[in-house]
Amino acid sequence: MRYRNDPDGTRLPIKLDATTNGEFAPIPLAPVHRRARALAFERATQHARRLGISRRAFLVSACGAASTLLAFNDAYAAGRPRGGHYDIPAEGALDLTLARSTLDRNDFIFDVQGHFVNPTGAWLSTLPPGARPLRFTENKGCKAADAPGLGYLECIGPDQFVKDIFLDSDTDLIVLSFVPSTRKGEPLTIEEAAATARIVEKMEGTHRMYIHGRVNPNQDGDLDAMDMLAEKYRVAAWKTYTQWGPDGQGFFLDDEPGLRLIEKARKLGIKTVAVHKGLPFGPRSYEHSTCVDVGRVAKRYPDVNFLIYHSGFVPDKREGPYDPQRTDGIDALITSLQRNGIKPGGNVYAELGSTWRFLMRDPDAAAHVLGKLLRHVGEDNVLWGTDSIWYGSPQDQIQAFRTFQISPEFSSRYGYPSISKAARAKIFGRNALRIYPVPKDVLQKHLPKDRVALDRRDYREASDPAFVTYGPKTRREFLNLQAWSRGS
Repeated sequence: MRYRNDPDGTRLPIKLDATTNGEFAPIPLAPVHRRARALAFERATQHARRLGISRRAFLVSACGAASTLLAFNDAYAAGRPRGGHYDIPAEGALDLTLARSTLDRNDFIFDVQGHFVNPTGAWLSTLPPGARPLRFTENKGCKAADAPGLGYLECIGPDQFVKDIFLDSDTDLIVLSFVPSTRKGEPLTIEEAAATARIVEKMEGTHRMYIHGRVNPNQDGDLDAMDMLAEKYRVAAWKTYTQWGPDGQGFFLDDEPGLRLIEKARKLGIKTVAVHKGLPFGPRSYEHSTCVDVGRVAKRYPDVNFLIYHSGFVPDKREGPYDPQRTDGIDALITSLQRNGIKPGGNVYAELGSTWRFLMRDPDAAAHVLGKLLRHVGEDNVLWGTDSIWYGSPQDQIQAFRTFQISPEFSSRYGYPSISKAARAKIFGRNALRIYPVPKDVLQKHLPKDRVALDRRDYREASDPAFVTYGPKTRREFLNLQAWSRGS
């Protein structure tokens, strides 16, 4: 069979569903989203027949992605102008050369927020019994999908990670990050992260993967472990969650735990701190999920880079024009920077993991978020991140971002810049090179022709992407995953 994954073409190449990264409850699709999906499938069927190929073959092609995004445009517009749209020629739905020139460009892509869950790790022993029966993956193309117990977790193991990230997407480099957890219950330990990096190295993927060092400074042992992480694993940056704490209470970056983390980072010479902001876990310690403290520490420590993961985005509070009175969301990040004199091009970077993926279904909010970040944080300080593997292969996020454009109406009304080719290139990867120093020989010599590049080239002669997501899609799945987290 040519296509092991979804041979009947029942999945869209641009995934439109309620999946989350497990840090916020799924927000169901609205009627407009269901119309968008239905229209995309209807057109895929029509176009496939016109081209004389199967619907699956059409959807796997660049024309399939172009047709899907064009259908989304039409459904979202609903007879009135929108704040943004996917800028694709209508002919791209049937013209493969045109579709490829629009969607498959040769961008350098450095994803600064990737995730991996070890399917055989010791953390499984911490799971509460009631959490075991429920699943949160639908990858039926995986041989282990119907395995008993937790065997299906092999479907998101190292091999699938490499396929999703490096074969089915255009990602060149990735930073493997961490989720908040106790030291005992980490779904991915630093040892396992290093082992995953070695898998890529064995493919001669010279330094395609970087690793964070997870530090919860309000948890016993984490600050002391920073020395080991720096020396043994040579982590590229530190990852922390200010809303998290072993007792449920978070901290501000300029509270004692946060200051100790920053000072230790400076002492060890790894002066980049990635901070989860936004995507609040719930009402408890909510204030610590906001960005009010970001400008304060950025001003106090101008020699430290602060990467604001998710940019402070709150999924269930819609983004609009900048409101200086708002105390959370993207606006709180902007206000914190302005109050502390941190200008575009400074030492604060806004990251798009989960944020862009959610915004793909709301072109008005997407235009506001990207417009505000470009205007107030600066095109040199916005970072590409996808939060995958939770959303499956990030290729759909890449293709959607390649084509998204802010409308002239929004640019005129709110002062947003259009998304230029140069700005897109910076966000996709060039900005990350200012933070993560990648040797020139890796960029110029190894990436274009290492084993990963050759495998990708061969694979794409007969590619078979899954078009699935792995994170929770319903409240039941989300609560189940929370039960898993309580075990850790």
